[in-house]
Amino acid sequence: MLGAFANAFRTPDLRRKLLFVLLIIVIFRAGSQIPAPGVNVANVRECIDLTKSGSGAGLYNLVNLFSGGALLKLTIFALGIMPYITASIILQLLVVVIPRLEALKNEGQAGQTKITQYTRYLTLGLAVLQATGIVALARSGSLLQGCDTDTHPLLHSNDTKTFLVMVVTMTAGTAVIMWLGELVTERGIGNGMSILIFTQVVATFPATMWAVKQDHGWGTFSIVMVIGLALVAAVIFIEQAQRRIPVQYARRMVGRRMFGGSSTYIPLKVNQAGVIPVIFASSLLYLPAMAAQFQANSSNPPAWVDWVNNYLVRGDHPLYMAIFFLLIVFFTYFYVSITFNPVEVADNMKKYGGFIPGIRAGKPTEDYLSYVLSRITLPGSLYLGLIALIPLIALALINANNNFPFGGTSILIMVGVALDTVKQIESQLQQRNYEGFLR
Repeated sequence: MLGAFANAFRTPDLRRKLLFVLLIIVIFRAGSQIPAPGVNVANVRECIDLTKSGSGAGLYNLVNLFSGGALLKLTIFALGIMPYITASIILQLLVVVIPRLEALKNEGQAGQTKITQYTRYLTLGLAVLQATGIVALARSGSLLQGCDTDTHPLLHSNDTKTFLVMVVTMTAGTAVIMWLGELVTERGIGNGMSILIFTQVVATFPATMWAVKQDHGWGTFSIVMVIGLALVAAVIFIEQAQRRIPVQYARRMVGRRMFGGSSTYIPLKVNQAGVIPVIFASSLLYLPAMAAQFQANSSNPPAWVDWVNNYLVRGDHPLYMAIFFLLIVFFTYFYVSITFNPVEVADNMKKYGGFIPGIRAGKPTEDYLSYVLSRITLPGSLYLGLIALIPLIALALINANNNFPFGGTSILIMVGVALDTVKQIESQLQQRNYEGFLR
Protein backbone atom coordinates (compact mmCIF):
# COMPACT_ATOMS: atom_id res chain seq x y z
CA MET A 1 0.00 0.00 0.00
CA LEU A 2 2.79 2.44 0.91
CA GLY A 3 4.52 1.55 -2.35
CA ALA A 4 1.38 2.47 -4.29
CA PHE A 5 1.23 5.89 -2.63
CA ALA A 6 4.97 6.45 -3.22
CA ASN A 7 4.62 5.60 -6.92
CA ALA A 8 1.53 7.82 -7.17
CA PHE A 9 3.45 10.83 -5.83
CA ARG A 10 6.12 10.24 -8.48
CA THR A 11 3.49 10.60 -11.21
CA PRO A 12 2.71 14.33 -11.78
CA ASP A 13 -1.03 14.10 -12.51
CA LEU A 14 -1.67 11.59 -9.72
CA ARG A 15 0.35 13.76 -7.35
CA ARG A 16 -1.87 16.74 -8.18
CA LYS A 17 -4.98 14.66 -7.51
CA LEU A 18 -3.69 13.37 -4.17
CA LEU A 19 -2.64 16.87 -3.05
CA PHE A 20 -6.09 18.16 -4.03
CA VAL A 21 -7.73 15.45 -1.90
CA LEU A 22 -5.48 16.39 1.04
CA LEU A 23 -6.45 20.06 0.62
CA ILE A 24 -10.17 19.19 0.71
CA ILE A 25 -9.59 17.05 3.83
CA VAL A 26 -7.85 19.97 5.58
CA ILE A 27 -10.75 22.32 4.71
CA PHE A 28 -13.24 19.70 5.86
CA ARG A 29 -11.54 19.17 9.20
CA ALA A 30 -11.17 22.94 9.73
CA GLY A 31 -14.92 23.38 9.26
CA SER A 32 -15.49 20.62 11.82
CA GLN A 33 -13.72 22.74 14.46
CA ILE A 34 -15.36 26.13 13.79
CA PRO A 35 -18.31 26.64 16.20
CA ALA A 36 -21.68 27.73 14.86
CA PRO A 37 -22.87 31.27 15.71
CA GLY A 38 -24.35 31.51 19.20
CA VAL A 39 -22.49 28.54 20.73
CA ASN A 40 -20.85 29.00 24.13
CA VAL A 41 -17.59 27.23 23.29
CA ALA A 42 -16.18 27.21 26.84
CA ASN A 43 -19.31 25.63 28.32
CA VAL A 44 -19.54 23.07 25.51
CA ARG A 45 -15.96 21.95 26.11
CA GLU A 46 -16.53 21.74 29.85
CA CYS A 47 -19.70 19.70 29.38
CA ILE A 48 -17.95 17.32 26.97
CA ASP A 49 -15.20 16.79 29.55
CA LEU A 50 -17.82 16.11 32.21
CA THR A 51 -19.51 13.48 30.05
CA LYS A 52 -16.20 11.81 29.08
CA SER A 53 -16.02 13.04 25.50
CA GLY A 54 -19.67 12.50 24.82
CA SER A 55 -20.09 8.98 26.21
CA GLY A 56 -23.10 10.24 28.09
CA ALA A 57 -24.72 11.16 24.81
CA GLY A 58 -24.87 7.61 23.51
CA LEU A 59 -28.11 8.37 21.71
CA TYR A 60 -26.21 10.42 19.15
CA ASN A 61 -22.96 8.46 18.96
CA LEU A 62 -23.54 7.29 15.35
CA VAL A 63 -24.14 10.84 14.08
CA ASN A 64 -21.26 12.07 16.23
CA LEU A 65 -19.03 9.37 14.74
CA PHE A 66 -19.85 10.43 11.16
CA SER A 67 -19.24 14.07 12.09
CA GLY A 68 -15.81 13.33 13.56
CA GLY A 69 -16.92 14.57 16.98
CA ALA A 70 -18.24 17.83 15.51
CA LEU A 71 -21.88 17.18 16.49
CA LEU A 72 -21.42 17.52 20.23
CA LYS A 73 -19.19 20.57 19.66
CA LEU A 74 -22.02 22.26 17.69
CA THR A 75 -19.74 23.33 14.81
CA ILE A 76 -20.76 24.52 11.33
CA PHE A 77 -20.17 20.96 10.04
CA ALA A 78 -21.93 19.42 13.06
CA LEU A 79 -24.24 17.21 10.97
CA GLY A 80 -21.32 15.80 9.01
CA ILE A 81 -22.09 13.41 6.19
CA MET A 82 -25.02 11.68 7.93
CA PRO A 83 -27.85 13.53 6.09
CA TYR A 84 -26.33 12.54 2.74
CA ILE A 85 -25.94 8.91 3.83
CA THR A 86 -29.56 8.79 5.00
CA ALA A 87 -30.79 10.42 1.79
CA SER A 88 -28.81 7.99 -0.37
CA ILE A 89 -30.22 4.99 1.50
CA ILE A 90 -33.78 6.32 1.20
CA LEU A 91 -33.36 6.88 -2.56
CA GLN A 92 -31.97 3.36 -3.01
CA LEU A 93 -35.02 1.94 -1.27
CA LEU A 94 -37.44 4.16 -3.22
CA VAL A 95 -35.92 3.08 -6.56
CA VAL A 96 -37.24 -0.42 -5.85
CA VAL A 97 -40.81 0.62 -4.97
CA ILE A 98 -41.39 3.65 -7.26
CA PRO A 99 -41.56 2.76 -10.98
CA ARG A 100 -40.59 6.29 -12.08
CA LEU A 101 -37.31 6.14 -10.15
CA GLU A 102 -36.63 2.63 -11.43
CA ALA A 103 -37.11 3.89 -14.99
CA LEU A 104 -34.65 6.73 -14.31
CA LYS A 105 -32.09 4.23 -13.01
CA ASN A 106 -32.41 2.18 -16.21
CA GLU A 107 -31.85 5.26 -18.41
CA GLY A 108 -28.12 5.24 -17.73
CA GLN A 109 -26.04 8.31 -16.98
CA ALA A 110 -28.86 10.83 -17.57
CA GLY A 111 -31.19 9.02 -15.19
CA GLN A 112 -28.47 8.62 -12.57
CA THR A 113 -27.80 12.37 -12.74
CA LYS A 114 -31.46 13.02 -12.02
CA ILE A 115 -31.45 10.61 -9.05
CA THR A 116 -28.31 12.35 -7.74
CA GLN A 117 -30.16 15.66 -7.91
CA TYR A 118 -33.07 14.21 -5.93
CA THR A 119 -30.54 12.94 -3.38
CA ARG A 120 -29.18 16.47 -2.95
CA TYR A 121 -32.63 17.94 -2.36
CA LEU A 122 -33.52 15.21 0.12
CA THR A 123 -30.17 15.73 1.90
CA LEU A 124 -30.94 19.42 2.45
CA GLY A 125 -34.42 18.59 3.74
CA LEU A 126 -33.05 16.03 6.19
CA ALA A 127 -30.32 18.48 7.21
CA VAL A 128 -32.96 21.07 8.15
CA LEU A 129 -34.84 18.50 10.26
CA GLN A 130 -31.71 17.18 11.97
CA ALA A 131 -30.30 20.65 12.61
CA THR A 132 -33.62 21.74 14.12
CA GLY A 133 -33.63 18.73 16.43
CA ILE A 134 -29.99 19.14 17.49
CA VAL A 135 -30.32 22.88 18.22
CA ALA A 136 -33.58 22.28 20.11
CA LEU A 137 -31.86 19.66 22.26
CA ALA A 138 -28.94 22.03 22.86
CA ARG A 139 -31.37 24.75 23.99
CA SER A 140 -33.17 22.40 26.37
CA GLY A 141 -29.94 20.95 27.76
CA SER A 142 -30.67 17.37 26.63
CA LEU A 143 -27.85 17.13 24.07
CA LEU A 144 -25.10 16.42 26.61
CA GLN A 145 -26.45 14.20 29.37
CA GLY A 146 -24.77 14.50 32.75
CA CYS A 147 -24.04 18.22 32.40
CA ASP A 148 -25.98 20.88 34.31
CA THR A 149 -26.93 23.30 31.55
CA ASP A 150 -28.44 25.72 34.05
CA THR A 151 -24.93 26.58 35.21
CA HIS A 152 -23.29 25.71 31.86
CA PRO A 153 -25.66 26.82 29.07
CA LEU A 154 -24.54 25.55 25.68
CA LEU A 155 -25.85 28.62 23.83
CA HIS A 156 -25.31 32.29 24.55
CA SER A 157 -28.98 32.99 23.94
CA ASN A 158 -32.13 30.87 23.60
CA ASP A 159 -34.04 33.35 21.43
CA THR A 160 -35.58 32.46 18.07
CA LYS A 161 -33.04 34.46 16.06
CA THR A 162 -30.11 32.43 17.41
CA PHE A 163 -32.08 29.23 16.83
CA LEU A 164 -32.74 30.05 13.16
CA VAL A 165 -29.17 31.22 12.50
CA MET A 166 -27.76 27.96 13.87
CA VAL A 167 -30.17 25.83 11.85
CA VAL A 168 -29.34 27.72 8.63
CA THR A 169 -25.61 27.53 9.36
CA MET A 170 -25.62 23.77 9.96
CA THR A 171 -27.77 23.16 6.87
CA ALA A 172 -25.41 25.27 4.78
CA GLY A 173 -22.52 23.29 6.24
CA THR A 174 -24.11 20.08 4.98
CA ALA A 175 -24.45 21.61 1.50
CA VAL A 176 -20.76 22.58 1.55
CA ILE A 177 -19.82 19.02 2.58
CA MET A 178 -21.78 17.63 -0.39
CA TRP A 179 -19.96 20.05 -2.70
CA LEU A 180 -16.54 19.08 -1.27
CA GLY A 181 -17.34 15.39 -1.73
CA GLU A 182 -18.33 15.90 -5.37
CA LEU A 183 -15.13 17.90 -5.97
CA VAL A 184 -13.05 14.98 -4.67
CA THR A 185 -14.94 12.54 -6.92
CA GLU A 186 -14.45 14.73 -10.02
CA ARG A 187 -10.89 16.01 -9.52
CA GLY A 188 -9.35 13.64 -7.01
CA ILE A 189 -9.05 9.89 -6.50
CA GLY A 190 -11.75 7.67 -5.06
CA ASN A 191 -15.32 8.34 -4.04
CA GLY A 192 -15.50 11.78 -2.42
CA MET A 193 -18.23 11.04 0.10
CA SER A 194 -16.54 7.81 1.20
CA ILE A 195 -13.23 9.62 1.72
CA LEU A 196 -14.93 12.32 3.81
CA ILE A 197 -16.64 9.66 5.94
CA PHE A 198 -13.27 7.92 6.33
CA THR A 199 -11.69 11.22 7.40
CA GLN A 200 -14.28 11.86 10.11
CA VAL A 201 -14.09 8.32 11.49
CA VAL A 202 -10.28 8.34 11.57
CA ALA A 203 -10.34 11.79 13.24
CA THR A 204 -11.88 10.29 16.39
CA PHE A 205 -9.57 7.26 16.46
CA PRO A 206 -6.56 8.70 18.39
CA ALA A 207 -8.76 10.30 21.07
CA THR A 208 -10.74 7.11 21.71
CA MET A 209 -7.57 4.99 21.87
CA TRP A 210 -5.95 7.45 24.29
CA ALA A 211 -9.12 7.40 26.42
CA VAL A 212 -8.71 3.62 26.79
CA LYS A 213 -5.12 4.13 27.97
CA GLN A 214 -6.03 6.88 30.44
CA ASP A 215 -8.94 4.93 31.92
CA HIS A 216 -7.39 1.45 32.07
CA GLY A 217 -3.61 1.79 31.74
CA TRP A 218 -1.00 0.50 29.33
CA GLY A 219 -1.87 -3.18 29.86
CA THR A 220 -5.43 -2.88 28.59
CA PHE A 221 -4.27 -0.46 25.89
CA SER A 222 -1.75 -3.01 24.56
CA ILE A 223 -4.35 -5.81 24.61
CA VAL A 224 -6.83 -3.61 22.73
CA MET A 225 -4.18 -2.77 20.11
CA VAL A 226 -3.30 -6.45 19.53
CA ILE A 227 -6.97 -7.44 19.29
CA GLY A 228 -7.60 -4.45 17.03
CA LEU A 229 -4.86 -5.44 14.57
CA ALA A 230 -6.21 -8.99 14.47
CA LEU A 231 -9.70 -7.61 13.79
CA VAL A 232 -8.42 -5.40 10.97
CA ALA A 233 -6.76 -8.42 9.35
CA ALA A 234 -9.97 -10.47 9.72
CA VAL A 235 -12.13 -7.67 8.29
CA ILE A 236 -9.78 -7.27 5.30
CA PHE A 237 -10.00 -11.03 4.67
CA ILE A 238 -13.81 -11.07 4.79
CA GLU A 239 -14.23 -7.84 2.79
CA GLN A 240 -12.06 -9.28 0.00
CA ALA A 241 -13.80 -12.68 0.04
CA GLN A 242 -16.16 -13.37 -2.83
CA ARG A 243 -17.86 -16.26 -4.62
CA ARG A 244 -17.09 -16.12 -8.34
CA ILE A 245 -19.80 -17.68 -10.48
CA PRO A 246 -18.37 -18.53 -13.94
CA VAL A 247 -20.28 -17.25 -16.98
CA GLN A 248 -19.74 -18.30 -20.61
CA TYR A 249 -20.92 -16.24 -23.58
CA ALA A 250 -21.77 -18.07 -26.80
CA ARG A 251 -20.50 -16.78 -30.11
CA ARG A 252 -23.02 -14.90 -32.23
CA MET A 253 -22.99 -13.09 -35.56
CA VAL A 254 -24.11 -9.44 -35.70
CA GLY A 255 -23.98 -8.34 -39.33
CA ARG A 256 -20.55 -9.44 -40.53
CA ARG A 257 -18.88 -9.41 -37.14
CA MET A 258 -18.50 -12.18 -34.61
CA PHE A 259 -19.22 -11.38 -30.95
CA GLY A 260 -19.04 -13.44 -27.76
CA GLY A 261 -17.11 -16.58 -27.09
CA SER A 262 -15.57 -15.10 -23.93
CA SER A 263 -15.72 -16.25 -20.32
CA THR A 264 -16.09 -14.12 -17.22
CA TYR A 265 -17.58 -14.40 -13.75
CA ILE A 266 -20.14 -12.78 -11.44
CA PRO A 267 -18.43 -11.73 -8.18
CA LEU A 268 -20.72 -12.19 -5.17
CA LYS A 269 -19.08 -10.72 -2.07
CA VAL A 270 -19.55 -12.35 1.32
CA ASN A 271 -20.37 -8.91 2.71
CA GLN A 272 -22.59 -7.82 -0.17
CA ALA A 273 -24.42 -5.18 1.91
CA GLY A 274 -21.39 -3.30 3.28
CA VAL A 275 -21.98 -1.16 6.35
CA ILE A 276 -25.58 -0.24 5.48
CA PRO A 277 -27.30 -2.87 7.74
CA VAL A 278 -25.38 -1.58 10.78
CA ILE A 279 -26.55 1.97 10.05
CA PHE A 280 -30.14 0.77 9.56
CA ALA A 281 -30.15 -1.18 12.83
CA SER A 282 -28.53 1.65 14.81
CA SER A 283 -30.98 4.22 13.45
CA LEU A 284 -33.98 2.02 14.22
CA LEU A 285 -32.83 1.44 17.81
CA TYR A 286 -32.36 5.19 18.30
CA LEU A 287 -36.02 5.93 17.57
CA PRO A 288 -37.52 4.62 20.86
CA ALA A 289 -34.59 6.07 22.82
CA MET A 290 -35.09 9.48 21.25
CA ALA A 291 -38.86 9.34 21.86
CA ALA A 292 -38.24 8.43 25.50
CA GLN A 293 -35.84 11.34 25.92
CA PHE A 294 -38.50 13.85 24.86
CA GLN A 295 -40.88 12.30 27.45
CA ALA A 296 -38.29 12.11 30.22
CA ASN A 297 -38.72 15.75 31.31
CA SER A 298 -42.44 15.35 31.97
CA SER A 299 -43.66 15.17 35.58
CA ASN A 300 -45.22 11.70 35.16
CA PRO A 301 -43.48 9.80 32.32
CA PRO A 302 -45.20 6.65 30.97
CA ALA A 303 -44.01 3.19 32.00
CA TRP A 304 -42.52 2.47 28.57
CA VAL A 305 -40.09 5.38 29.05
CA ASP A 306 -38.51 3.65 32.06
CA TRP A 307 -38.32 0.37 30.13
CA VAL A 308 -36.60 2.05 27.16
CA ASN A 309 -34.17 3.90 29.44
CA ASN A 310 -33.27 0.65 31.22
CA TYR A 311 -32.83 -1.59 28.18
CA LEU A 312 -32.45 0.42 24.94
CA VAL A 313 -30.42 3.53 25.77
CA ARG A 314 -27.02 2.14 26.73
CA GLY A 315 -25.51 -0.65 24.69
CA ASP A 316 -24.17 -2.79 27.53
CA HIS A 317 -27.45 -4.63 28.24
CA PRO A 318 -27.80 -8.18 26.80
CA LEU A 319 -31.30 -7.44 25.47
CA TYR A 320 -30.00 -4.42 23.53
CA MET A 321 -27.17 -6.55 22.06
CA ALA A 322 -29.57 -9.35 21.06
CA ILE A 323 -32.01 -6.95 19.35
CA PHE A 324 -29.14 -5.12 17.64
CA PHE A 325 -27.68 -8.39 16.31
CA LEU A 326 -31.03 -9.68 15.00
CA LEU A 327 -31.79 -6.35 13.32
CA ILE A 328 -28.42 -6.43 11.53
CA VAL A 329 -29.07 -9.96 10.25
CA PHE A 330 -32.56 -8.96 9.06
CA PHE A 331 -31.41 -5.77 7.33
CA THR A 332 -28.51 -7.60 5.67
CA TYR A 333 -30.92 -9.99 3.95
CA PHE A 334 -33.29 -7.13 3.19
CA TYR A 335 -30.66 -4.84 1.65
CA VAL A 336 -29.06 -7.63 -0.40
CA SER A 337 -32.48 -8.59 -1.76
CA ILE A 338 -33.13 -5.08 -3.09
CA THR A 339 -29.63 -4.39 -4.45
CA PHE A 340 -28.99 -7.70 -6.24
CA ASN A 341 -31.88 -8.90 -8.40
CA PRO A 342 -31.32 -12.50 -9.64
CA VAL A 343 -34.21 -12.15 -12.11
CA GLU A 344 -32.63 -9.11 -13.77
CA VAL A 345 -29.17 -10.71 -13.88
CA ALA A 346 -30.54 -13.93 -15.38
CA ASP A 347 -32.52 -12.00 -18.02
CA ASN A 348 -29.47 -9.93 -19.01
CA MET A 349 -27.34 -13.05 -19.33
CA LYS A 350 -29.97 -14.70 -21.52
CA LYS A 351 -30.32 -11.56 -23.65
CA TYR A 352 -26.60 -11.44 -24.45
CA GLY A 353 -26.11 -15.19 -24.88
CA GLY A 354 -24.52 -15.88 -21.50
CA PHE A 355 -24.98 -18.95 -19.35
CA ILE A 356 -23.54 -20.57 -16.24
CA PRO A 357 -21.85 -23.89 -17.12
CA GLY A 358 -24.15 -26.76 -16.16
CA ILE A 359 -27.16 -24.44 -15.54
CA ARG A 360 -29.84 -23.75 -18.14
CA ALA A 361 -30.60 -20.13 -19.01
CA GLY A 362 -33.73 -18.44 -17.67
CA LYS A 363 -35.52 -19.67 -14.54
CA PRO A 364 -32.88 -22.29 -13.54
CA THR A 365 -30.19 -19.58 -13.62
CA GLU A 366 -32.36 -17.31 -11.50
CA ASP A 367 -32.95 -20.08 -8.94
CA TYR A 368 -29.25 -20.93 -8.84
CA LEU A 369 -28.23 -17.29 -8.25
CA SER A 370 -30.84 -16.93 -5.49
CA TYR A 371 -29.60 -20.11 -3.83
CA VAL A 372 -25.93 -19.05 -3.90
CA LEU A 373 -26.78 -15.54 -2.72
CA SER A 374 -28.79 -16.82 0.26
CA ARG A 375 -25.96 -19.17 1.25
CA ILE A 376 -23.38 -16.35 1.08
CA THR A 377 -25.55 -13.79 2.88
CA LEU A 378 -25.83 -15.93 6.03
CA PRO A 379 -22.12 -15.80 6.99
CA GLY A 380 -22.01 -12.19 5.82
CA SER A 381 -24.86 -11.18 8.12
CA LEU A 382 -23.35 -13.06 11.08
CA TYR A 383 -19.99 -11.40 10.41
CA LEU A 384 -21.58 -7.93 10.38
CA GLY A 385 -23.49 -8.64 13.58
CA LEU A 386 -20.39 -9.86 15.44
CA ILE A 387 -18.26 -6.91 14.26
CA ALA A 388 -20.98 -4.46 15.31
CA LEU A 389 -21.20 -6.04 18.79
CA ILE A 390 -17.49 -5.56 19.53
CA PRO A 391 -17.79 -1.95 20.83
CA LEU A 392 -20.88 -2.94 22.87
CA ILE A 393 -19.00 -5.84 24.47
CA ALA A 394 -16.06 -3.51 25.15
CA LEU A 395 -18.49 -1.05 26.73
CA ALA A 396 -19.79 -3.78 29.04
CA LEU A 397 -16.39 -5.24 29.95
CA ILE A 398 -14.11 -2.21 30.33
CA ASN A 399 -16.67 0.60 30.28
CA ALA A 400 -15.15 1.95 27.07
CA ASN A 401 -16.41 4.94 25.20
CA ASN A 402 -19.41 4.31 22.91
CA ASN A 403 -17.19 5.24 19.95
CA PHE A 404 -14.81 2.34 20.70
CA PRO A 405 -12.36 2.45 17.78
CA PHE A 406 -11.96 -1.23 16.87
CA GLY A 407 -15.35 -2.53 15.92
CA GLY A 408 -18.73 -1.69 14.55
CA THR A 409 -19.25 0.99 11.96
CA SER A 410 -15.84 2.62 12.39
CA ILE A 411 -13.65 -0.37 11.50
CA LEU A 412 -15.88 -1.36 8.56
CA ILE A 413 -15.65 2.15 7.11
CA MET A 414 -11.91 2.52 7.68
CA VAL A 415 -11.02 -0.82 6.11
CA GLY A 416 -13.55 -0.64 3.27
CA VAL A 417 -12.72 2.90 2.11
CA ALA A 418 -8.96 2.34 2.47
CA LEU A 419 -9.09 -0.83 0.33
CA ASP A 420 -11.22 0.85 -2.34
CA THR A 421 -8.97 3.93 -2.53
CA VAL A 422 -5.78 1.87 -2.80
CA LYS A 423 -7.36 -0.23 -5.57
CA GLN A 424 -8.22 2.92 -7.53
CA ILE A 425 -4.70 4.30 -7.11
CA GLU A 426 -3.18 1.02 -8.29
CA SER A 427 -5.52 0.85 -11.30
CA GLN A 428 -4.52 4.37 -12.37
CA LEU A 429 -0.85 3.51 -11.91
CA GLN A 430 -1.29 0.49 -14.15
CA GLN A 431 -2.92 2.64 -16.84
CA ARG A 432 -0.02 5.09 -16.83
CA ASN A 433 2.81 2.54 -16.59
CA TYR A 434 1.51 -0.17 -18.92
CA GLU A 435 4.37 -1.12 -21.24
CA GLY A 436 2.73 -3.71 -23.46
CA PHE A 437 3.98 -7.03 -24.80
CA LEU A 438 6.31 -5.70 -27.50
CA ARG A 439 8.75 -3.76 -25.35
